[in-house]
Formats: sequence, C-alpha cells, structure tokens
Amino acid sequence: MAYEISEIKKIGIGLVGFSILFSFLGVILFFDRGLFALGNIFFLTGVGLLLGWQSMWQLFTKKANLKGSVPFFIGLFLLFVRWPVAGIIMELYGSFVLFSGYGPPIQAFLYQIPIIGWILQYPFQLFAQLRRKRA
Repeated sequence: MAYEISEIKKIGIGLVGFSILFSFLGVILFFDRGLFALGNIFFLTGVGLLLGWQSMWQLFTKKANLKGSVPFFIGLFLLFVRWPVAGIIMELYGSFVLFSGYGPPIQAFLYQIPIIGWILQYPFQLFAQLRRKRA
C-alpha cells in the first residue's frame, strides 16, 4: 500500500489529535491553563514522533522558520506564566506561519479520503459550474 504508516507515526497522529482535543477543551472551559499546557506538550511530542526529532528540531530552528517558531514559543511561555489569551493568540500566529507551507500536501491527502475528499471538492466544483454558466 502506498500510504503505509508505522506504529510510531500512528502514535504521533494520536498525540496531535489529543492536542487538538485538549486545546479545544481549554478554550471551551474559559482558557484553562492546564488543558492548554497538556495540549502543547502533546502537540510537540506528536510532531516529534511524526517528523522525527532531528527534523522537528530543524523545523523550529531553521532561519527561514524563525518568524513562526519564535511567536509559537513566546505563546507557550505566556501560557505557562498565566496569560492564556495572549499565549493562544501568539501560538496560533506562530503555528500558521510555521506550518503554512504544508497546505498543499495536506489538501492533496484530504482529497484522497473517500467522504471527506468529496465534501472538500464539491463546493469548488459547484463554484466552477456556476462560473461556466455565467460565461
């Protein structure tokens, strides 16, 4: 099979999933600092298992990625010193800048999933049909 995933990568995907869950619960429960901290620990560990520790280190320390990794770690620090709202805003900005280059591969992967791919492609197909009818 073309998309065979090792056990370590499955654990990494699970940890990233738990990080999303804990961060979502942290927002729902009025910016709970403990849930955000657990979410960040799970996220960093999951990314480390998915990419490999050396690749993760290079991702965060590469000179071109410092624009995203510095706000991410400042946000992590702000979370630990009890400023959760400012910390989450900084982390979201850092994550968006840091991982924005992974958009096209993620999109291509999501299009291959049977139901999710159809749902994601359908609005664009509908929009293209509407544009053709107007022309």
